Amino acid sequence: MRVLSAGVFALAGLIFWTSFDTAKGVDIRSDDPLPKLSDNIRAKNAQNEKLDKSLADVRSDVDRLTRQRGGLSPAERARIDALGKAAGTSPLTGPALEVTLDDAPPNATPLVPGVPDPQPNDLVIHQQDLQAVVNALWQGGAQGIRVMDQRLIATSAVRCVGNTLILQGRVYSPPYRITAIGDRSRLRKAIDASPAIRNYLQYVQAYGLGWKVTAAGRTTLPGYTGSVDLRYATPVDQP
Repeated sequence: MRVLSAGVFALAGLIFWTSFDTAKGVDIRSDDPLPKLSDNIRAKNAQNEKLDKSLADVRSDVDRLTRQRGGLSPAERARIDALGKAAGTSPLTGPALEVTLDDAPPNATPLVPGVPDPQPNDLVIHQQDLQAVVNALWQGGAQGIRVMDQRLIATSAVRCVGNTLILQGRVYSPPYRITAIGDRSRLRKAIDASPAIRNYLQYVQAYGLGWKVTAAGRTTLPGYTGSVDLRYATPVDQP
């Protein structure tokens, strides 16, 4: 019996030592010593933002040197400036309209009689909501659009994962701000005419999702600084 007890205690000691050695002296039931996913996302986001700024600085230097030593005529320079403006790679200044969308409070209850209790998906901004605003602004004749602090171009994609926005390699949380330069009355009419936005406004009234449209006055949008290379494209046959 004593031999059996000694064996049990020896086995228990071995288990405790193995656990200690695996944990390296920390609580293996806690993830505190491990990098959290949110921390990794924030670190990568900051790194991408720093790289974007570096790329913008380098591109500015290249453009400046090209103008100084490229031997371009005034007409050629004017054409390059016009192309940069059309492509969204040059800053753009003009009257602007700003649209802000935000999640509803997590404990939101129906604000309208007869509306059912909300599901979690009813209380957050979705990709379709952001895309609806961007599409309406383009249809309203927007000369340029900025989402959060990034300029959109023809190949930009507005994507959401959960309740976070992923735009051109960077991650954002609500509230989401979309700024468009153009004729403000036309932009506002396009927003009011959008069926997708009208659907979103029903949830604004029912559950308190955030929605605000304001005239931003004269605003400057930054030029797009990311890559403009196409990875996938299909040629269009010309008649």
